[in-house]
Amino acid sequence: MADNGLWLLALAFCLALAIALFAKVRSTRTAIDFQLAGRQVGVATNAFAICGDYVSAASFLGVGAAVYAAGLDGAWYATGFAAGFVPVLLFVAAPLRRLGERSIPDFLARRFESEAVRIVSVIAVQIVILAYLIPQSVGGGLAWELYTDYAIPGLTPYTTGIVTSSFVTALVVVIGGMRGTTWNQALQFAVLLGALLWLGTALLTAGFSYNDAVQTANSEPLTRVVDTDSGLRTVSTTNLITGEPARFAEPGARYTLTGQFALLFTLVFGTMGLPHVMNRFFTSPTGRAARMTTVWVLGLVGLFYTLAVMAGTAARSVISDAAKTDSWVAGLTVDGVLKTPEHALLALGRVYGGDIGMSVMLTGALVAIMSTVGGLLLAASASLGHDVYEQYINPNATRLQAMRAGQLAVIVVALGSAASGVALDPSRISSSVPSVVASLVTAAFAVAGCTLTPAVLLGIWWQRATAAGVVAGIAVGLATSLPLIVVGLVKSIGILQTPTLLIGPLVTLVIIVVSLATDPVPNVDRFWVIMHGSAHDRRSERLTRATLEAAR
Repeated sequence: MADNGLWLLALAFCLALAIALFAKVRSTRTAIDFQLAGRQVGVATNAFAICGDYVSAASFLGVGAAVYAAGLDGAWYATGFAAGFVPVLLFVAAPLRRLGERSIPDFLARRFESEAVRIVSVIAVQIVILAYLIPQSVGGGLAWELYTDYAIPGLTPYTTGIVTSSFVTALVVVIGGMRGTTWNQALQFAVLLGALLWLGTALLTAGFSYNDAVQTANSEPLTRVVDTDSGLRTVSTTNLITGEPARFAEPGARYTLTGQFALLFTLVFGTMGLPHVMNRFFTSPTGRAARMTTVWVLGLVGLFYTLAVMAGTAARSVISDAAKTDSWVAGLTVDGVLKTPEHALLALGRVYGGDIGMSVMLTGALVAIMSTVGGLLLAASASLGHDVYEQYINPNATRLQAMRAGQLAVIVVALGSAASGVALDPSRISSSVPSVVASLVTAAFAVAGCTLTPAVLLGIWWQRATAAGVVAGIAVGLATSLPLIVVGLVKSIGILQTPTLLIGPLVTLVIIVVSLATDPVPNVDRFWVIMHGSAHDRRSERLTRATLEAAR
């Protein structure tokens, strides 16, 4: 693509930095300000920011790609990503906020009065964050190399995209902290939603019909591009359920029936354990505000993923025709089929908006990556800066020292994720997955669902859960889920890519069994009043505690 679209991306980067600087001047002076924006983020702002945090490269690039490549099977990604906030609303948001800590490890350590729980939770959080950061880096590289031929001297365009997006995002987070990142994420999600709304409007104005597009795509077997000894060519996809050629509107193009349920379960169950998403509820002023924020999020993500599925469907029926007349689109395809499914929405932007439309969609993709990476870096900051530095390395840290430790954690994690993204060759992931980016992000959901989610849910809803049970459960979850996910991605074993359906209940059982065999948490009744009691109950508990402390 010509480099004249770079001005739009440069504008987005400069605006993000300006917002971060404004937030820095306003009120980023302590660790609480840096990590939680002083716990004073309003409902609407927090809802848009959570969506910006959540709608990553897997959503903006990956969902459309998955639908384009696998039809109905790909649409399960959108369903799972959107539905994940239903159990968050019902079971997690309000009680998590009411206990009032800074991070998931902090929450679990206080609930179970155990530093061992904090340590094992920090390990799980950092693994989930890294697993989520890597596909963002990959998405940034893929978008950049399609966006422009420009490269930092000595680097490829793919690597340049990773380095640039990581550097700018880390800079924004270090300067603006949670407040600046919140404002940026809210604005960035508005940009993402606006880009999809523009694309949806362009499709409908051009006479697009979703039902007709599905019928057209379903009229012929699904094909995909593979790399053979003789070069790139298209091959038919086999339906894993029937053994016949796969069709767009029929299940089985990428997953068996069990695999489809395992994918949906992993996405829904894993959402409750995502550190960068759950940490946002600690920024709400009250538990009620946290719950109302989640209601807003459900509506916003529902709209976003509806548009993403529509765009992926349109891409399947539109791009093959566009390749016949547009040489640039043709260069992305083989026999009218995209070589890289993640280019589906970007190609649609070109078809309906020319170079400007292409620039809008590519900028949206990179903004989505920046937004999510910002939230992940802040989650890493809370985990390493507060749960490690303030608790163990320097318990007497001043407010400034604590904030500086959080900023250093941001830089270290950003460097690590960029290096991992550069080292990862997307072509090594099996070509059978509908979207490399979406599949890699799903791995993060799987790790979260196999470790942190059972601990959080049982910590909130089962009084008898103990520290020993949580430590044992998270350890079992990490030891079992990580090797299964790696093997599943490399060897194309679908059920292993989403092991939460098996490992999640196993970890829950381990926590229950070990908890019943160990002593209960002494002050669990007090925690129960805070998380589940009425406002009057919580006030009485605080008054009683203050009276006892004064009497000492």
